[in-house]
Amino acid sequence: MLEWKHESNGKTALLIEGARRVGKSTLVRQFAKNEYKTFALFDFSKASEEEKKLFNDLSDMDYFFNRLRLLKGIALYERETVIVFDEVQMYPTARQAIKALVEDGRYDYIETGSLISIHKNVRNIIIPSEEETLEMYPMDYEEFMWALGDEGTIDLLREAWQKQRGFGDAVNRKLMRDFRLYMLVGGMPQAVSKYIDTKNLAAVDKVKRDIIRLYRNDFQKIDKTGKAMALFMAIPSQLATNANRFHPSVAIDKTRAEQLDNLIFMMQDSKTVNVCYHANDPNVGLGLSANRAAYKMFIADTGLFVTLAFWDKSFTNNIIYQKLLNDSLSVNLGYVYENVVAQMLVAAGNNLFYYTFPDANKHNYEVDFLLSVGAKLCPIEVKSEGYKSHRSIDEFCKKFSSRVSSRYLVYTKDLRHDKETTMLPIYMLAVLNDK
Repeated sequence: MLEWKHESNGKTALLIEGARRVGKSTLVRQFAKNEYKTFALFDFSKASEEEKKLFNDLSDMDYFFNRLRLLKGIALYERETVIVFDEVQMYPTARQAIKALVEDGRYDYIETGSLISIHKNVRNIIIPSEEETLEMYPMDYEEFMWALGDEGTIDLLREAWQKQRGFGDAVNRKLMRDFRLYMLVGGMPQAVSKYIDTKNLAAVDKVKRDIIRLYRNDFQKIDKTGKAMALFMAIPSQLATNANRFHPSVAIDKTRAEQLDNLIFMMQDSKTVNVCYHANDPNVGLGLSANRAAYKMFIADTGLFVTLAFWDKSFTNNIIYQKLLNDSLSVNLGYVYENVVAQMLVAAGNNLFYYTFPDANKHNYEVDFLLSVGAKLCPIEVKSEGYKSHRSIDEFCKKFSSRVSSRYLVYTKDLRHDKETTMLPIYMLAVLNDK
């Protein structure tokens, strides 16, 4: 955000997109307080009719800003004031006004939005080209540790990763306990704050259930068929089957391909899910061979995923909480680790792809995630416990030997190497891109 402020110097507005309750409003307000002399806030989730009418006539900018001063009761300073449009998707006319306001050049503008590019929200406006977009995600592991007052652990992970040196089994167990807490609480700011205040996972679970209900209501508003909501709620059960793709027909009635594509796009655009597509021809430029009809879906925040997986049961009957806390998560609950790996990869700026291929007996090998790094690929296999083998990665690397650089087995034990494969403790994904 600071980079945008200094480099743009009023030439563009900043649009921050992210899921509901991910902390966009809090972030922008704090930034406005810290970096500007004054700021004006329009919260379109509860804006008055008078505030909305302000944007209906921009023919006289001096008159517009005089009305804004009176309406908000603040002084405006050229190049030292920012005007914030919070939840701008709820009043598209204000978003359209950005073009004229940026051209005027006196002040800076920041927008926040959820489900910002759903067609029906923008169909009657001209989307301004003067926007720069930042995507905001749930707190990553480093941010979670900061929130808990720990500013040293991630630096130690970075140092160990740079030196390719593990910590030993005892320290690894402690680091895994810390990471499992992140998996249970998640990265939604309200949930993290509740944990810091209470240290009570039952209270945290209640916060997460409220957020999931909010998402369900949002999906219901933008998709009256209820199919988007049904697909969202089905994600944990679909991952639990260990199938090599998401099967929409299990969750919803038969749906035309075009309508289904629109539903998946809408869910992805809401930032509540992460979609991982099958790469038919794994190579640099994975998106070029992505199969849009074969995909997996993950919840964007693993804390929400843990709650959603046992939605119809009480907190005390959610066995993921129990087993993660006791470090006894069984193989059939390993999809929780797969979800958090997806979340961490996306937070680091990666798009998600996977690859399956048959063995001689027509069973499938599956590489859980593929990263494109430089001119090569990095295959990743995820295990919820220790490891016995990494056959899928081995066979993938034989099949595409000229395309592969590093290869990783992500698991729960200490950093080790097994020939060409790096056995990576899951918490080290937080610093993987630092090498």
